[in-house]
Formats: sequence, structure tokens, C-alpha cells
Amino acid sequence: MRRASTIASFPILSRSIATLHGGATATSPSHGLLQVALYTTAGSAGSHGRRPWFESFSGRKLAVGVAGTLASVAVATSLAQEVHAKEPPPAELVPKEVVLYQYEACPFCNKVKAFLDYYDIPYKIVEVNPLSKKEIKFSEYKKVPILMVDGEQLVDSSDIIDTLTEKILPDRVPERVAVSTSNEDDEEKKWRKWVDNHLVHMLSPNIYRNTSEALESFDYITSNGNFSYTEKITVKYAGAAAMYFVSKKLKKKYNITDERASLYEAAETWVDALDGREFLGGSKPNLADLAVFGVLRPIRYLRSGKDMVEHTRIGEWYSRMERAVGEPSRIKE
Repeated sequence: MRRASTIASFPILSRSIATLHGGATATSPSHGLLQVALYTTAGSAGSHGRRPWFESFSGRKLAVGVAGTLASVAVATSLAQEVHAKEPPPAELVPKEVVLYQYEACPFCNKVKAFLDYYDIPYKIVEVNPLSKKEIKFSEYKKVPILMVDGEQLVDSSDIIDTLTEKILPDRVPERVAVSTSNEDDEEKKWRKWVDNHLVHMLSPNIYRNTSEALESFDYITSNGNFSYTEKITVKYAGAAAMYFVSKKLKKKYNITDERASLYEAAETWVDALDGREFLGGSKPNLADLAVFGVLRPIRYLRSGKDMVEHTRIGEWYSRMERAVGEPSRIKE
């Protein structure tokens, strides 16, 4: 039987919290639980009684008119697809085997998945049990995400994306990029860092801000995670209780007085950065767009995410990103 009792004891969870926020790498099952919890989120109608308008035109004029209309529609459709199309790389650059070791609710794992999905790179998923972590015992790196790419181990979400970008998008490698795009690259880097250093820290205080939201979050975590039945029950209630108190410490650590206001402010800051553009990347998402979308995806349909969309302007951009990223390229086994 797995050691579900390890996390059932609140004092043990409390000690793990202290270790976690001290910055040390812990290996206890309860620390694994806290780690996954912390890093979780028209056609027109005509009248049949009237003479059709086009009967007043000759056949030739009608043909020209219809052709012109169809051409316009085709151009408009093409442009719309260009704005919201995936960007698969050349087939010869696509890795042959990609395996993501993850927690379903982890925002950093979702950031990597957003990249893989947008660039239509097929990948398999191994859901890691945060208590035993037996699925990643092969690695000295005891965190997620871990991405295996044709046998090569990649770690840390931003580093993973940088490495994959070099592999599948060689034209984006710095020494090959034209000087005229340097400002765009600087903007992209700035906002990618903002995601890792600011936005992600707004999540835990919001999804665990009260007991009901903490339970909602852990219901999502346990429903989508790799847990036994006994672990699901224990994790949901013990974890929710622990993370409720952890969220209070996080508020203090990151100088957050009102967690919802801080989340809304972050969302509005991002919309301001778009400056009227469809995406930060212009007509299509760039790596910063994918990073923001990825870390917000686990909370989007939790209460905190619904509140964020309702009370800020981020909803339209998020919907565009959902369409742009499209269906997951995950290989289901």
C-alpha cells in the first residue's frame, strides 16, 4: 500500500512546507504533494416573394461578380486561417520521440504543452505520482517538467522551450535573426521572464485563497493526477487544508495584499502589453504568448480563472489563443 498516511498527518505537511519555502530540495512524499499543488489552472436570408437582385445583370457580369466575391471570401478566409493557424515545423526537424513527465495541474508543464501543441509536435505523457515520484527515478532531476526528446533529457520549462526552438525553428537562433527583429526578441524575452518571475506567483494565493477554492483546486489535481483511490481521498482534504495556510505565507512572501486584485492587475498588465495586437507576436503567437497561455490554462475553469476572465479584458486574447493552439498533439496510448 502506498504511503498515503504520510500526507494525512498535518504536522508532517507543515514541516514539508517549511522545507519547501526554505529553498531546499526535499524528497519526502508530502513535499511532492505540495510541489504539485504550488505549481498548479453568416449567410443572408432572402425573400422568396421578390425578384432576385441578380436577374438585372447579364450572365457575364454576374459571373465576374460572383468570381470576385468568391475571391474576396477566399482571401479573407486565408487571412483568418493565417492568424489562427498552428505552425508545424518541417517534417525533417520534428523529433521522432517526445515524452513529457508532468503533473497535469502544473503551470510549467502546461507551458511546455502549449509549445508542443502549437507547433504540432507529437508527444506522449507520463503522469508523475507526486508522492512516490517513481516515474522519474531514472533522473537526478526530481522536479517536473522533464522532457525526453529522442533520448535526450531536457529540464526546466523555459530551457526546454529554448532548446526545442533551436531544434525545430533554426531561423529563430539569435545569430541567424536579422537585426530588425531584435526589438521583438527583446520584448518576447521580457514577457517570458515576467511569466516565470511574476505571473506564476499569482496563481497559488488565488486558487487556495479560501477553503472552498482549495478543495476545488485539489479536486482538479486529484482527478487529473496519478493517485491511487486512497491517495486521492487523503490528498484532497489534507492537501487542501495545508495549501490554504501555505497560500497565506505566499501572499506575505510576494507582498500580495489582495490576491484577486493582484491576479486582475497581472491580467490587465498583459493586455496592455499587447497594445491592440491580436497577440504579442502580432498576427500569430510568439513564445511569450504561449508561456502566458500555458500557465493560465490550469486555472482557467476554476473559480479564480473564471473571475479573472469576467473582471478583466484578457478573455478575448485567451479565446484567440485557444483557437491558435488548437487540439493537443498528444499521442494517447
